[in-house]
Amino acid sequence: MQPISVNFHLWKPCNYRCIFCYETMPDIQGHLSLNDSFHLLKLLREAGCQKINFAGGEPTLCPYLGELLAAARRLGLVTSLVTNGARLSQLLASHAHNIDWVALSVDSADELTSQRLGRGTGNHVKFSINLFDLLHQHQIRVKLNTVITRLNYQENMSEFVRQVRPERWKIFQVLAIKGQNDGLVEDLLISTEKFQIFIKRHQFLESEGVKLVAETNQLMQGSYVMIDPLGRFFSDAKGYHEYSQPILQVGVDVALSQVQWYKDKFVDRGGIYNWGSQYIPT
Repeated sequence: MQPISVNFHLWKPCNYRCIFCYETMPDIQGHLSLNDSFHLLKLLREAGCQKINFAGGEPTLCPYLGELLAAARRLGLVTSLVTNGARLSQLLASHAHNIDWVALSVDSADELTSQRLGRGTGNHVKFSINLFDLLHQHQIRVKLNTVITRLNYQENMSEFVRQVRPERWKIFQVLAIKGQNDGLVEDLLISTEKFQIFIKRHQFLESEGVKLVAETNQLMQGSYVMIDPLGRFFSDAKGYHEYSQPILQVGVDVALSQVQWYKDKFVDRGGIYNWGSQYIPT
């Protein structure tokens, strides 16, 4: 299978301090230049990529994200970004027309719980509700990303989800990755059984038009095609990050062969869906 959907973690810095974050990248310094990033997108498209998902860190901190979104669109790629939303409104003002999908990260409908997890300073939930409204106004397809931990697995987020109306709700079991969140995430870890309690509590929302995409640790690890800020494929399949040679030096096929990517997991976790640019009202 070709790498049809790729997560490009183009920017290491982040303006939030989520204590469970498994993409802190302490071993990485720097990032690709704008021109090298253009070249990387071109190589990915030639290798069969259909959708590019800009992530981080926090991708909206990248000063040339807008230019990359425009370039990706010119190449015929579906564009997506995963963001905490803090700088999203500025990006939308100038580049909303180049964005197909936005995944907003909200882990709790309770402001205090969100703050305890490191999402903002106490107003992240209210701020996110306004951002979801703005995204719907721009007719951008929206996802809600939620990480389930010891602090929120007993929560009922149904009313919040109904209010923000995501097309897809990606729900992740909190994941420990060696070298990324050691010493921070341990107290937040939960069993798969507790994770499933949260999923079952919200399963009825599918009858209201929200697609729930539940990802256990087993489904997550090794199921994503990911690129780091230096332009290397990386994998978390072994519980820590392994890196390929730089894609710009050896090409997509060679670099991808150097890391573990489980195509069956990619399919099993719902990685293939109708990701075209047509907005679907909810």
